[in-house]
Amino acid sequence: MVKPLHLMVYDATWVGRPYLQAGLTSSWIVGGRLARAMGRLDAVYGAHSFEDALAWLCSVEPKRKIGQIQYWGHGRWGQLFIAKEMLDRQALMPGHAHHESLAALRDRIVGPEALFWFRTCETFGRKEGHDFALAWTRFFRCRAAGHTYVIGPWQSGLHSLAHDAEPTWPLEEGLPPGAKDPRVALTSSASAPHTITCLHGAVPDGW
Repeated sequence: MVKPLHLMVYDATWVGRPYLQAGLTSSWIVGGRLARAMGRLDAVYGAHSFEDALAWLCSVEPKRKIGQIQYWGHGRWGQLFIAKEMLDRQALMPGHAHHESLAALRDRIVGPEALFWFRTCETFGRKEGHDFALAWTRFFRCRAAGHTYVIGPWQSGLHSLAHDAEPTWPLEEGLPPGAKDPRVALTSSASAPHTITCLHGAVPDGW
């Protein structure tokens, strides 16, 4: 039996904000190379758009099924980004520009034991994150994982959802206590819930 592929896509367009987030694309490149060297990933691709990312995912080693897809890039509550392009649960709906590609990708997924892991800031946070996780797992009929905090070297608020389960993590996780500004999210730390580091290559059991 041929082993399912473990793949990683990252945002190849990010050039960084001086002194704040400089070199993020470089860090994703290094992370991907390290994961490949450790045998965690079979292939890594730097995408310039979601169309580009999905085309690669649907075509790489087309005779093999896919067991895991990681996306390293930017996110917000219930959203993923490549450059300034946003993808949310609406992309799963018929008629959306990416729906057919997502449906084709679904045909390559090995089954319920497969995993999408969004290593992005905040994507599973708030109600928008719950809704995104539910829509994604129902559409692909497999597990998905994501974070509720701003992530970096520390990656907090990591949760996964099976295709037939309901989200159980708190809607307010990753938000400052009493936060009124919907743009605010907490930065990951060693003491925050469900924290791993950027060097971890698997979602811990039970998360």
